Amino acid sequence: METDRKKDIWLVVVNVFAASKKAGSVWKKAAAMLEEAGVSYKAKFTGGKYNAEELSRKAAAAGYRKFIAVGGDGTIHDVLNGVAHYVYSSDSEGVVISDFILGAIPVGSGNDWVKSVGISKDIKAAVDVIAGGNLAKQDVVRVSVFESLSDMSSDPVAVSYMVNVGGIGLDARVCEIVNRKKEQGRRGKQLYVSALAYCIKHRVPIRARIICDGEEVFCGKYLSIAFGVGKYSGGGMRQTPLAELGDGLLDMTVIPDIPMWTIAKEVWKLFNGKFHTVDVLTQAKCREVLILPSSDADAEPVEVDGEVIGRAPAKMEVLADQINVLTPGLR
Repeated sequence: METDRKKDIWLVVVNVFAASKKAGSVWKKAAAMLEEAGVSYKAKFTGGKYNAEELSRKAAAAGYRKFIAVGGDGTIHDVLNGVAHYVYSSDSEGVVISDFILGAIPVGSGNDWVKSVGISKDIKAAVDVIAGGNLAKQDVVRVSVFESLSDMSSDPVAVSYMVNVGGIGLDARVCEIVNRKKEQGRRGKQLYVSALAYCIKHRVPIRARIICDGEEVFCGKYLSIAFGVGKYSGGGMRQTPLAELGDGLLDMTVIPDIPMWTIAKEVWKLFNGKFHTVDVLTQAKCREVLILPSSDADAEPVEVDGEVIGRAPAKMEVLADQINVLTPGLR
């Protein structure tokens, strides 16, 4: 298939392991609907030799520019990372992230990114969004983790690209537990709630400095740091409820070391969009965030769209270029 032709075809990445391996049956229904709507596509399936990120990177290098993730938040994250790692490699020859379009047919337990974008979990509605072709701009965040505080001038040990929400500390420990449970075949929103309750009960405050666009906004002990361009994470929690996908800014929320009774009194606001009204929080909007542990012993895990990629110190930076995302209409 010629490269110019590939630019006009949707590359559909189907995560056959999503939703306890139910994604395959969902895709069969969606494929028939896409064909009925006259949408040209080519499907690639995870498993065997390649995962979703590898499939997406190879497809981007081959000339595809329009991508649909069939799966949950992890699949969407992997597709974005495949595209972004290609774009920001030496092989991309001037290709930019705004050349690409990202959409989804949601199949998963959390489906948090699609809530901000406005894509329905209903298969027909999601296909209608693809057929409609309405686009909006979305920020992409590069998250880098480093070996130690003394190595931050060197290359990072890991780089990941974020499309939704990430976190450090309690937030990342919740993701570690949830991912472990998912590997055991468990699913559902209750996974996040029970993991959150466990991590709050066994909380371990850590000391760090946080620098936003060159200005220190926090220094002390914290329980959790959330940073996002989307509003939802953990199956519907809103740690960054005022975030906007395309405003060019990263929203950050720091939960300091506070008593258990304060946590118990305010935790319900995570679920109703009022978390930003909790006055003990430190909140900021910026383009770049540095998380600097007070020592290497205070290095906490870092998660990006639910994937733990390493431990702090870390840097989050909103990229200058934005990706196009499919939406049902104006947000």
